[in-house]
Amino acid sequence: MSEDLVGNVLVGQSGGPTAVINASLAGVISEALNHVDIEEIYGCLNGVLGILHEDLIDLAAESQQTIRGLKFTPGAALGTCRYKLKKQADFDRVLEVFKAHNIRYFFYAGGNDSQDTADKISKLAQAQGYALRVIGIPKTIDNDLVSTDHTPGYGSVIKYISTTIREIACDNAAMGQHDLVQIVEVMGRNAGWIAAGSALAKRREQPHDAPHLIYLPEVAFSAEKFVADVQRVLKREKFCLVVVGEGLVDADGNYVAAADKTDAFGHAQLGGAAEYLQGLVEQNLPGIKARTVKLGMAQRAAAHIGSKTDAEEAYLAGQMAVKAAIRGETDKMVTLLRGDNEHYTVETGLAPLSEIANGVKKLPREWISEDGVSMNHQFLRYATPLIQGETQVTYENGLPAFARLDKVSVDKVLPAYEA
Repeated sequence: MSEDLVGNVLVGQSGGPTAVINASLAGVISEALNHVDIEEIYGCLNGVLGILHEDLIDLAAESQQTIRGLKFTPGAALGTCRYKLKKQADFDRVLEVFKAHNIRYFFYAGGNDSQDTADKISKLAQAQGYALRVIGIPKTIDNDLVSTDHTPGYGSVIKYISTTIREIACDNAAMGQHDLVQIVEVMGRNAGWIAAGSALAKRREQPHDAPHLIYLPEVAFSAEKFVADVQRVLKREKFCLVVVGEGLVDADGNYVAAADKTDAFGHAQLGGAAEYLQGLVEQNLPGIKARTVKLGMAQRAAAHIGSKTDAEEAYLAGQMAVKAAIRGETDKMVTLLRGDNEHYTVETGLAPLSEIANGVKKLPREWISEDGVSMNHQFLRYATPLIQGETQVTYENGLPAFARLDKVSVDKVLPAYEA
């Protein structure tokens, strides 16, 4: 049995928002209210930036109605950031804020880089002898975190994309005369999980349904094969609908479309894969119209078509993070483990933060068909359970009424800090 640790909770959100990251926040708040060892429940605004600037809010002051509403509210209610703790002074400041507010439990929802940040904060606390329990909460639509079967956010994004593909296909079927190529670009930096998820749009009894071609970062791109693929589809169909992941790479491992700029973590800013494919069509297939759709931020904030399964699992991840910390766990991230039953079940586990921070889970090659542009039954069996059910979004005057935090500020006690 773990030694009791009495103090305050701090929870933060980091990286790109999702349709269900706030469900995890709701899970943390709801569960934290159940434990006598937890005195106050704080949130940091805009991830680690909020810690550095001591921008904390009192989450226990929020109404239960608001907390319930978070389950179906997209975005990141606390605000997020892509700031990287760069210097020792940053880490020292984080611990200084923790000590000033008696933070003994820290929960951080995010992806690989966020879990790396949480791990470093925890190790610094240990080095200084400060009692702190740190638990990561998985979050990324990319679905590329190791040690977990899938990540909260993924089910909702592929539900939205597959729905959108079916809608676009209805439009294209009306307009195409064997002369239309529609290219839809989706997110996915280093792994093709999101693009692969668009395969769910196909009806099993209609194998030629859109998307007709799916291009993934895991399969080296060939311009010649792409043109031949499109020609093959247009001979059979009135239109060719293509889905491409933004992280598409050539045979040398270079992105086919990337800006010169990088983010705070050194990642190339991607975008433009759809336009690159459009150019190939226009250059090589005279008389064929090529159109592009870039779903951008819309794909990760589409709570109106969110997956109920996804939202429930995100909430569960928040709850289990608190339970794990209370029983003495630290330096871990909550994982989702799929059961071996014929019917889909999920349990939670824990994995070391250091393991999460240094790995990227690729889409298994054996789940990609031999043609390299479609998914086989193994992937469909994996992904289908993750999009089941519809979230019960509250509507007001015909539009979603998403929850908003009151954000009651916690008094600052430290001098200002320049990040």
